[in-house]
Amino acid sequence: MILKMLTHISRVLVGLLFIYSGFVKLVDPIGSQYKFEEYFGADVLNLEFLIPYALPFSILLIVTELVLGIMLLVGYKAKFTVWSLFGINLIFLFLTWYSYTYNKVTDCGCFGDALKLTPKETFYKNVVFMFFIVILILGVKYIKPLISNKFASLTTITSVVLSLVVTYYVLQHLPIIDFRAYSIGTDIAKGMEYPENSDELPPIHDFMIETDEGDKLEEMLAKEKAMLIIMSNLDKTEKEGITEVSKVAKKASEQGYEVYILTASYIEDLATIQKEYGLPYTFGFCDETALKTVIRANPGIVTVKNGIIAGKWNWTDTNDVEL
Repeated sequence: MILKMLTHISRVLVGLLFIYSGFVKLVDPIGSQYKFEEYFGADVLNLEFLIPYALPFSILLIVTELVLGIMLLVGYKAKFTVWSLFGINLIFLFLTWYSYTYNKVTDCGCFGDALKLTPKETFYKNVVFMFFIVILILGVKYIKPLISNKFASLTTITSVVLSLVVTYYVLQHLPIIDFRAYSIGTDIAKGMEYPENSDELPPIHDFMIETDEGDKLEEMLAKEKAMLIIMSNLDKTEKEGITEVSKVAKKASEQGYEVYILTASYIEDLATIQKEYGLPYTFGFCDETALKTVIRANPGIVTVKNGIIAGKWNWTDTNDVEL
């Protein structure tokens, strides 16, 4: 009886955790892609040949995590589900142990940007949940389908389809829920303030508009209307996207917006780039990680009014930009 009760408790806790963990990453799969790229990097796991596959890996992990959580709750294929959860958590356990021990990838992104944990906290979280998963293995015979097998299978299939639909939508546009420090309505200057009596970095850091004339960030924040065109890495920027955002930038400039082009790339022939795409605006350098955090698009559009983020759009949504 005790094992049966512990199995039911573990079923709910583990199921809900995996659903939550999968969901907060599902709304922003590119964030998980960046984490995989970090782990695959030369200074971490040294698996650089896998970096081009970081996005497919992230999508596979996210959908698997979310669907397994749902399968556990509805009781679909209990043995397969429980052992799959064990395998995934074992991988998480290794990665977080590695991060904790060697101080690599200090934010594993286990809960996306919704919940930040230190490597130590994340590692011990996985140790605790491995305990609950072992209970599920021991009590797998008590995991029965919720309502019926048909309901459990239909729920599982539906969750897979919906997860893929959401993933596709987010990749074509922007995250459905923005958990990052640059969400719409954010006062950038306040976000850059250091917390009192704390050594922690402020939510917004490493953000700048560095030009030959110095940092233009304060100038931008003081503008009544400003538009940021984010091109985090020009080598990977969609060329069609540059053409589209240039049209929006021109329209914004005509309506009184000060337009800034932010990139982490050093451009040797800036005049040629500006002329080719019709971008006679202020070009500024900014840290690539910061730009990827600002918006999950390359290029992307951000409007700022009196220092407050007013709108964000992927280049694919230029027709929806509100000025």
